[in-house]
Amino acid sequence: MSNLDQARQTQLENIQAKSGMTLAEIRELIVQSGLTKHGEIRQMLMERLGLGYGDANSLVHFALQTDGQSSAESAGLSTQDVLAEIYSGSKAVLRPIHDDLMAAIQTLGPFEVVPKKGYVSLRRKKQFAMLGPASKGRVEVGLNVKGLQATTRLEVIPPGGMCQYKVYLTSQAEVDAELLDWIRLAFDSAG
Repeated sequence: MSNLDQARQTQLENIQAKSGMTLAEIRELIVQSGLTKHGEIRQMLMERLGLGYGDANSLVHFALQTDGQSSAESAGLSTQDVLAEIYSGSKAVLRPIHDDLMAAIQTLGPFEVVPKKGYVSLRRKKQFAMLGPASKGRVEVGLNVKGLQATTRLEVIPPGGMCQYKVYLTSQAEVDAELLDWIRLAFDSAG
């Protein structure tokens, strides 16, 4: 079992403990709700079971047997294929920012790159960062770490999201020591 599969299994076990329901009971709750859209199901699980965004999101993927990584894998797409798609068209100018950032992050040590529909998730024992184009003019870096002091550059994300902070990059020059210090803290806290 890969580290990613092990992490998913642990997360599902923790969700069952938090909710007091088995996965079969949670699937039945989803079916009985009549909801079909991922976001609506996620919100319902957050409200009814008191789950955070990440747990509810993972649970929807599990219950519906979907996720961005499986979709990419089943389509036979490599990480590079997914990146080419994410950074296509008007967003192609952002790819050098992504590449510079990834080169810097790779010096931190081993981690998994998990391609999703519009971004890539970077994981050790858990996700420590996510990055992808936020618009045609900037790359968004989400950081999963606690206890940082917000700045005009490092924005706090409201509780319940997949990350606690985000930083927007519009040029390669913004892949700097300050950003890499924040990423290192997230990397270290992920395992």
